[in-house]
Amino acid sequence: MTSIGYAVSDTLVLAKRSLLRIPRQPDLLVGFTVQPIMFVLLFVYVFGGAISTPGLDYVDFLIPGIIVQSMTFGGFVTALGLSEDLKKGLIDRFRSLPMTRAAVLTGRTLADGATNVVQLTVMLGVGFAVGFRFSTDVPSVVAGIALCLLIGYAFSWVFAFIGLTASSPEAANAYGFTFLFPLTFVSSAFVPVKSMPSWLQPVAENNPFSKMVDAVRALFVGTPAGNHVWLAVAWSLGIIVVFGLLSVWRYRHAVGR
Repeated sequence: MTSIGYAVSDTLVLAKRSLLRIPRQPDLLVGFTVQPIMFVLLFVYVFGGAISTPGLDYVDFLIPGIIVQSMTFGGFVTALGLSEDLKKGLIDRFRSLPMTRAAVLTGRTLADGATNVVQLTVMLGVGFAVGFRFSTDVPSVVAGIALCLLIGYAFSWVFAFIGLTASSPEAANAYGFTFLFPLTFVSSAFVPVKSMPSWLQPVAENNPFSKMVDAVRALFVGTPAGNHVWLAVAWSLGIIVVFGLLSVWRYRHAVGR
């Protein structure tokens, strides 16, 4: 087997390890399913009647934003897992094994991709139940789903860096939500940017999360796409590169190499 083959094999083994953790800790499923469902129900049935979205029913406006938010936070398991492995010294044990060092990170983020597929399926099912419908053709919908998964994978690397930086799993969880929650709410995910105060609108308009939401919304329900799709892809790839490099640097620092 070539070195690439070994790297792929090691990555798959560690991805499987990460996925097996979920059935053993069912409470992790709350973050993938119950919490996003609660957001959908609260915004649609509690806040939806008070929010004006010209040209779209609020549920069609909301669901792409909720989905992108859910993809963004899907990597919290990576942050918790890496922080816990460091705390327990498991990373040091991995160093003693004949395995590809990068597999510790790539395996975690690959597992996030698998859980994001499950989460996306749940979110679309809930969306259909509350009245959401696609308004574009099949290629656009497929492109939107692919973009959602790319966004989720990108933010898995953000959470990987957070997990390697935080002093404990609890701190990793707190850091992730503290930094990313404002990013998701000061955006076009839940309300039109024009409804925000004038001083806040430029912040929301230039928020990369707004570009991602607007891109998915364009692909799912046919709102004007502009440059949103390409910008969303560019932001996602940029996040992968930057936080991938930062995670590798932090991983080497954490294990003393």
